[in-house]
Amino acid sequence: TKIFAIARTPEEVRKMFSILEVGVDGVIFSTSSINEVREAMVYLGTRSFDMKPAKILEIKEVGDGERVCVDTASILHKGEGMLIGSRSNFLFLVHNESVGSSFTSPRPFRVNAGAVHCYTLSPDGTTNYLSEVETGSEVLILNSKGKARRATVGRAKIERRPMLMIKASVGKEIGGIIAQDAETIRFVKPNGQLVSVTHLKKGDIVMAHSKPATGRHFGMEVSDEYILEK
Repeated sequence: TKIFAIARTPEEVRKMFSILEVGVDGVIFSTSSINEVREAMVYLGTRSFDMKPAKILEIKEVGDGERVCVDTASILHKGEGMLIGSRSNFLFLVHNESVGSSFTSPRPFRVNAGAVHCYTLSPDGTTNYLSEVETGSEVLILNSKGKARRATVGRAKIERRPMLMIKASVGKEIGGIIAQDAETIRFVKPNGQLVSVTHLKKGDIVMAHSKPATGRHFGMEVSDEYILEK
């Protein structure tokens, strides 16, 4: 006997598959919204993003700034992180802190994401500034292959720290990120190896999600609007 259930929202889809940690055999999702279908796919861990190799162009110390540590309510695995960047169309895969360092123990629930102005992608496809992330927010967690799942934020910590500006290119697209200057912040290489921003060099290759620039209003993409970000 197989058990199927009817769901009318992405949230119900997730609940049906996680009841008693086992869930039902299948869900019939009744909706007329393609966005809700995409959201349900993220719930199920079946949505993926096109990850591309990005070549590091510049690394520069930029003084102190406010950075955001995102502490999730999930255990994050090696290879997983968040998409973060100064431009909404060029986001770096910033790895979680499951590895630890010579100064800190592993914190596999945490992503030291970047400066408060940086964008991150939400499960519904919109962007949020890191300064907006708070307890109860949901964020996208991806691996280097682009497979996505969602995680709930337990807390976000904003603290003043020394920062690095990092620029990279994917084809003709150039993007950047401002991240804390610390060895616990790592990018992911195409072969899955991790590289700390303190050891990053010009010419290194890291994974990023990049596409042609479009405008955004309140985090939603506007495909026919011209925009230039520097």
